[in-house]
Amino acid sequence: MDKSYLINCDMGESFGNYQIGNDDLLMPYINAANIACGMHAGDPLQIEKTIDLALKNQVTIGAHPGYPDLQGFGRRIIPMSSDELSASIRYQVAALIGMTRAKGGKVDYVKPHGALYNLIAKDADIAQTVISAIKDIDPSLKVMGLAGSHVRQLAEKNKMIFIAEAFADRAYEENGQLRSRKLEGAVLSDAEASLNQVLSIMTRGQLKTYQGNTIPLKAESFCVHGDNPAALSIAKKLNKKLL
Repeated sequence: MDKSYLINCDMGESFGNYQIGNDDLLMPYINAANIACGMHAGDPLQIEKTIDLALKNQVTIGAHPGYPDLQGFGRRIIPMSSDELSASIRYQVAALIGMTRAKGGKVDYVKPHGALYNLIAKDADIAQTVISAIKDIDPSLKVMGLAGSHVRQLAEKNKMIFIAEAFADRAYEENGQLRSRKLEGAVLSDAEASLNQVLSIMTRGQLKTYQGNTIPLKAESFCVHGDNPAALSIAKKLNKKLL
């Protein structure tokens, strides 16, 4: 397993007077940072600060574009035409690439955020729109998406490398999709439970769903959400065991 992406975290999500997450404390315990691109969260100054922090800690940088939805933190589906969505993705990814290059670094992959991430795992047409937009910017960019979904096949069809992602701090449904945040038990806040979920996927290729059943799942990267109050304790435990 490539350890370049083993523990990833959504970062750079603060903006203006709003402080979200603990990027300074979390960064030493991860090896891939999904940096918000200013649409669902983040602002230019926070993006630069997060890039600097990632480079200082030798953390792989990924672009984290989402729906233009600051109020909803990108966790609501915003109806957009294919052309609108394509332009939005290109705009966000290109901005992060340019800002990272100005700091002497590079963007290695793209991971869509929130509602967009979940939607492309269900809707092949929207997934293709997003993948094509990423490819337009740079076909060497890797695509990070939900392990076990059709996003892998679509990325590989477009001759792009896919990074299969699972979640350390989210519950799963029987169909392999993430449990909706609107439902009880969707977010895991116990570090030991998160570690056990990751180890089950890594060593046995399976995980226990919210309903208590076991489903097959293989992944190459494990996400801790930066806005999870338990993120630091989860990241520390994963780091100690995996890295």
